[in-house]
Amino acid sequence: MSQSTTIYPGEVFADTQVFDIGIRQLLPYYDLMLDTLVACVPSNSSRILELGCGTGELSLKLLKHCPNAQIVAVDYSPRMIEMSKYKLGKTEFLERITFIQGDFGAWANGELKEEIGTNFDACVSSLAIHHLIDEMKHKLLTYIGKNLVDGGSFWNADPILQESPQLQEIYLKIREQWTINQGTTIENVRSKIGNSQPQGYSGQDRLATLETHLKMLSSAGFKTVANPWRLFGLAIFGGWV
Repeated sequence: MSQSTTIYPGEVFADTQVFDIGIRQLLPYYDLMLDTLVACVPSNSSRILELGCGTGELSLKLLKHCPNAQIVAVDYSPRMIEMSKYKLGKTEFLERITFIQGDFGAWANGELKEEIGTNFDACVSSLAIHHLIDEMKHKLLTYIGKNLVDGGSFWNADPILQESPQLQEIYLKIREQWTINQGTTIENVRSKIGNSQPQGYSGQDRLATLETHLKMLSSAGFKTVANPWRLFGLAIFGGWV
């Protein structure tokens, strides 16, 4: 597929089949980031909500980590859900995950209530929520908190806006060297990226600083907020209600 191929925000690559390889070439320590997020989710969790499930990489790690968990996985991309179903279908975990094609921005506005349900032990997301404007991010966080059980937690692995141009320049150099170490070039990986168009409440990258995210979490009702991992422009942040 050519770079002109129209895709939803979050799909990144014109060909969904190259996502799992491409994202690992593009983002340093992608698996470490997801593994760290998973470690923050209690292994005895029984109900987990995943917002923006993508190709199912985080879903698979969660299902291995939480042997009794049922996951409700939401994504507005039918291509991503198809990819996730295919991947999970080759494992013993498919019966423990329910896929819902829908916009988590719409869910934050009170839609999809019946389909998604409530009383989750944990909610997670990766590389998805940064496509919302800050007002919608805050609304989503507030709604997440209302749909967690007491003591439940939310964890998000997402790009963040860096505090200075100097930090951003360092991060870009690290990413470029990382890609070279994977046996390719940043130009080659970017040549596979599609033409992202707005979908529902999501659009192009709408980044916020880590400090802004933590303040949003506190304002949304999370009693404890934390940042267990960060690498310049990538971070995991969340907390407990």
